[in-house]
Amino acid sequence: MPTRNKMNAITERPPSHLLPSAYWQSMRFSHLYRLVLACALVAYYFFWQDQLWRDHYSNILYFKLALGYLCFSLMAMGISWSGLKILDRQLTLITIIDIAFIVALIYAAGGLESGLGVLLVIAVATASLFSQGRLALFYAAIASIALLLEQSYEFVTWNQFHPDYTHAAMLSMGCFATAWLAHSLSKRTIQSEALASQRGIDLENLAQINQLITQEMQDGVLVVDRELRLRHRNVQAEDLLSNRHANTLMLSEYAPEVAALLNDWMQEGEPENIHSGIARLKLNDRDLRLRFMPIGHSRHDGAVIFIEDWSHMQIQAQQVKLAALGRLTANIAHEIRNPLSAISHANQLLQEEEPPDPGITRMLQIIQDNVQRLDQIVKDVLELNRRDRTQQELFSLRAFLEEFHTQFCLAERVPADSFKLFLAGHDEEIKFDRRHLNQVLWNVCRNGWRHGKQGKGSLSLSLLESPAARTISLAIKDDGPGVSEAMVQRLFEPFFTTETTGTGLGLYIARELCEANGGSIRYQSALNGGLFVIQLKRQMLR
Repeated sequence: MPTRNKMNAITERPPSHLLPSAYWQSMRFSHLYRLVLACALVAYYFFWQDQLWRDHYSNILYFKLALGYLCFSLMAMGISWSGLKILDRQLTLITIIDIAFIVALIYAAGGLESGLGVLLVIAVATASLFSQGRLALFYAAIASIALLLEQSYEFVTWNQFHPDYTHAAMLSMGCFATAWLAHSLSKRTIQSEALASQRGIDLENLAQINQLITQEMQDGVLVVDRELRLRHRNVQAEDLLSNRHANTLMLSEYAPEVAALLNDWMQEGEPENIHSGIARLKLNDRDLRLRFMPIGHSRHDGAVIFIEDWSHMQIQAQQVKLAALGRLTANIAHEIRNPLSAISHANQLLQEEEPPDPGITRMLQIIQDNVQRLDQIVKDVLELNRRDRTQQELFSLRAFLEEFHTQFCLAERVPADSFKLFLAGHDEEIKFDRRHLNQVLWNVCRNGWRHGKQGKGSLSLSLLESPAARTISLAIKDDGPGVSEAMVQRLFEPFFTTETTGTGLGLYIARELCEANGGSIRYQSALNGGLFVIQLKRQMLR
């Protein structure tokens, strides 16, 4: 039952508004054919009216019917070519009138011996095709009945004692056969059109799915044919290639570097494994990895090019390794802290005894200094492992900076005139983890004070505001020697330090804590000294 319903749905004629434009164009040409035929019938009257080779030819009646048929043809063609769509009822009425005129012209021209009966077959076939086979037998029946009535009328009016219906019967059978063939042809045509339409819809859906998949991919995708014309590209490819010549269709204009690599890959021949080709390309300060996949059995049929941001992949791999290293070091730090506490406690007990030898005192002091250094490393590592455990809250940035300035000067024993604080006129509110922001500022300011000249105005903390910006900037500047260009790239790497006593985790932890709270930190070159800029999300006080 489902199969039968599906076949009925396929053979059922679609609504008129869903018929293709070719259907209406063909109908217009059929009306043009009727007009040409009517003109030919009228012309027949003027050029061959003196050749009365038929006994029952009615000159005046034939001329009137030919003129009427010409007017009817003009009217039908005018309706069709004016843009009005002729539906089933109108088509049936036009066909019946068409059959009536042709049968009447057959009578006026002297009967079926005139040869006009073939026009009746053509009219039935045309109407059957345009009705897509549904009314084909009805049109054939109308034509047969009209033809037999005309033959009978000839018998009555022309005093034929022995009427011959053989010709009329054969012509009627021809009309039915033509109608049946038109019905079968229309049925197959409808099925083919429905199947082609369904295949077209499936292909369009598949193309949309493929496009959606490629748009959601992280890698760039380019599809080129054998002439290196671009057939498809996704947004990621335009981003990786900087969207150059976005309106062009040729790969050589869109990305000439990629086109050159693709040509080299195509010219390499056909090895056993032709299904992959890998190339590297440095473009716009990016390391790109290209992978070529042939579309067909040969490389010359076209290719799909996958573009990967190799530098981004390397950064992701480094982040994964650093995350694993962070978990490992955190576990090690937990294990180190207990014996380190025991060593520190034992060292304090030894220092509380009677004053030992100066050499032993010096050794105990070295032990204490290194224990404190190891303890600081353990604290930094554990703090790094807690970077994702943020407790963000809204607070006034101005009040926080004033409190931080006071605490830092007291704890680090920095004179107030050596550490300048410059605050903007408007109060700002930010959403940040207080403890994280305090540690970030402490690490950066302590580095700036240690590398500066430690004089008047050697260190400054400025609050920079811009009403149109979405972020607030904190600038920490010192008057030290600054950082060389060779070291700027590694400045925020873990365990990178230029001092023998440093841990190399201060700036790395500062960057990680800023990113965990939606902020950022960067180093900028200055005329004298170093400059760190911290950007925080802005939220105005209500």
